[in-house]
Amino acid sequence: MKPKILVTRETFDDVLDYLTGHFEVSSNQSDTPMDSHILVKNLADKSGVMTTMMDRVDAALLSNCPALKAVCNIAVGFNNIDIEACSRAGVMATNTPGVLDDSTADFTWALILATARRVVESDSHLRSGQWKGWYLKQFLGIDVHHATLGILGFGRIGSKVARRALGFDMTVLYHNTRQADPDLERACNATFVSKEELLERSDILTLHLPYSPSTHHIIGSSELAGMKTGSILINAARGGVVDDTALVEALTSGRLAGAGLDVFENEPALNPALISMKNVVLTPHIASSSAATRHAMAMLAARNLVAALTTGKPPNLINKAEGGRRKAEGKDQGRDQRCN
Repeated sequence: MKPKILVTRETFDDVLDYLTGHFEVSSNQSDTPMDSHILVKNLADKSGVMTTMMDRVDAALLSNCPALKAVCNIAVGFNNIDIEACSRAGVMATNTPGVLDDSTADFTWALILATARRVVESDSHLRSGQWKGWYLKQFLGIDVHHATLGILGFGRIGSKVARRALGFDMTVLYHNTRQADPDLERACNATFVSKEELLERSDILTLHLPYSPSTHHIIGSSELAGMKTGSILINAARGGVVDDTALVEALTSGRLAGAGLDVFENEPALNPALISMKNVVLTPHIASSSAATRHAMAMLAARNLVAALTTGKPPNLINKAEGGRRKAEGKDQGRDQRCN
């Protein structure tokens, strides 16, 4: 008899076909979000689950799902999963690192260019019939070429963003929990600086950090006050690493010229003041949303689940087996992490 698994949200047909070859699959192809009560009800007799960032897996859920052995997140980040609770319950937890790095770096540049050159604002102006012809000071933006790019978080995605800056002849600065390998610095033409210097010198500051208690509001009122006047902030990492209320204040005061945001505190809710701001580009957490990348993420999660329930050794295990239980491994969550 095949193990039973749940796929919590709509996925690709070939991913389901692959899973069906190994499991009895229940899939939410209607893509109806499940609250905690419904999720527990659907998981009660399942050995494994493929989750998304919208699915909270915590101690309360695990206590009501005794058959559960593996939680496989379709995401790099895993702050929707209580890893310690999974470890205590003997449940393997996995993520999908690597496959979304380039797409997320590409999208970071989409936000940089759209924000600096006021693309969304001018598009709206034209579509609404307000454009009356060319004039000299029309939608003056910020040059990206030869500007100083600051990168907070220099892991897989942050370093790929830096590589893409080479074509713009930018000065690239970065700050990370530890300095990168000299070969990587040379390849990216990037210089390690303190966080304070990064804020002071960056014309464009882009964030590539996971969300955790240690990174909560890592960009808050004091950091925004320390940023270069007229600079722009880009966040395609995680909501919560920026204090959105403080960001609104910095944008309103003119301290910052603009912001490009793909993630928000308490998403899908967001600070309503952001919606009316013409100098802010807003996108709905889609940095990894290319067809190829989202498919690769789903398939990697599926392969993690098959390996977890057949061999007990999934390739992207976040916590490891120890004495029949699973103890948090303490992987470096300071690396770039997205669950787009």
